Amino acid sequence: MKKILALLLSGMVIQNSIACTSLNIKATDGSVAAGRTMEWAYDMNWQLLYYPQGSSYQLNAPKQNNLPPQQLTSKYAVLGIGTGLENNAMLEGQNSAGLAISGNFLPDFTEYQTVNQNDKKYVSVLEFVRFVLSNYANVNEIQQELPKYKVWAPELQNLPVTPTIHFLITDKTGNSTVIEFIHGEMKFFNNSIGVMTNSPNYDWHLTNVKNYVNLTNVATNNRNSNSKLGNVTAVGQGGGAIGLPGDYTPPSRFIKTTFLSYYADKTNNASEAINLVDHILNTVDIPKGVVASVENGTKQSDYTQWIAIKDLNHNQFYFADYNHRTNLVKIDLNKLSRNGKIKTFALPINKINYPNSDITNSLR
Repeated sequence: MKKILALLLSGMVIQNSIACTSLNIKATDGSVAAGRTMEWAYDMNWQLLYYPQGSSYQLNAPKQNNLPPQQLTSKYAVLGIGTGLENNAMLEGQNSAGLAISGNFLPDFTEYQTVNQNDKKYVSVLEFVRFVLSNYANVNEIQQELPKYKVWAPELQNLPVTPTIHFLITDKTGNSTVIEFIHGEMKFFNNSIGVMTNSPNYDWHLTNVKNYVNLTNVATNNRNSNSKLGNVTAVGQGGGAIGLPGDYTPPSRFIKTTFLSYYADKTNNASEAINLVDHILNTVDIPKGVVASVENGTKQSDYTQWIAIKDLNHNQFYFADYNHRTNLVKIDLNKLSRNGKIKTFALPINKINYPNSDITNSLR
């Protein structure tokens, strides 16, 4: 019991699929890039999903409530990634209005809302991402309208864990919010710092940052000592970051990502912001075999199954899976939206054709 309590208090509850990291960067010209990694120990049958503006969808209540589904029409085109194990439930995406959302797992700290017979608006957590992207254009709308809905969790048959999720939502102005479900209530953390990992709750991570105010990007290169040591010089650069966590626990990834995004040189435009997001996400990328646990006598390893980076001002979506981590593909949401022939699709991510970046022949 003491060991479990200690793990909870430290935020290091041992469970698979708790290694996702989300990050926003705003360039000096106002461009916003939002990226994330997705870690898992299981084959989640990931699908690249597209729902055009005007497509229909529905929101459901728990079956025991016997409440009718709400039939809705998408106000915006939506592009994202979801799991084929549970009806293509979307966990990551952006819309044609420049809004992005990343869902990261928050085990042991999430408690969803309870739908009752008098409720008129409700949405399953598995419908949540598509609903938000289909229905809202910016964070201000979400803060005003989303609390009118009850968000609940269905019983699942196919997912390996309960979908206890919190969400980082960002719009093309750089405004962002984190949404968590705590003690059965929807809670907003507005004006977020643009970084999100996993457990514990978001406010715990913000408090934990205070433990690292000593970290800096400027090192002390030498110190003149009155002892026999004389003038002591540093063995290399980077000494200001001594104490920066390097492990893969959610608290450590939160601190590391926050440090890097704070001290990195400011970006000038969308291209530079995307590049910086990619660089920072590389620092929390998990190769296969590095983060492992044993469940029921079987060793399982979380690894970075894919990353996604969104250019919210130009509606560009960048993506790479584990086997093509250094070769991002780009999808232009504007072109998908303008082409009347494009309809709803679900494409397995292992069927994506990656561009050939070998330029050897052009150099001969």
